[in-house]
Amino acid sequence: MTTRSFFIYLILMAGMTYLVRSIPFVAVKKKIENPFIRSFLYYIPYAVLTAMTIPAIFTATASVISAAAGLAVAVILALKGKSLTTVALTACIAVYLTELIMRLI
Repeated sequence: MTTRSFFIYLILMAGMTYLVRSIPFVAVKKKIENPFIRSFLYYIPYAVLTAMTIPAIFTATASVISAAAGLAVAVILALKGKSLTTVALTACIAVYLTELIMRLI
């Protein structure tokens, strides 16, 4: 990729990101009162974050088994209300230990 094409792609992506964020502010002038739409808009960030994170989890480790172990530990700790730092560190430790055990077997 040349420097010129990189900056063209960068400008296009920045423009699209700006449009996606600014169009709702321009299009919707009053407060949204419909409970279904409010609920839908409330959960969009969580759905997008999940859709981006889950595939990355399974491709970031050396094995799908260690990724599943880390994900399981993270989900269990998150459901118990632990902090983000605790969840992330413990999931990383679970992945490391699982891969260590898998190398020994």
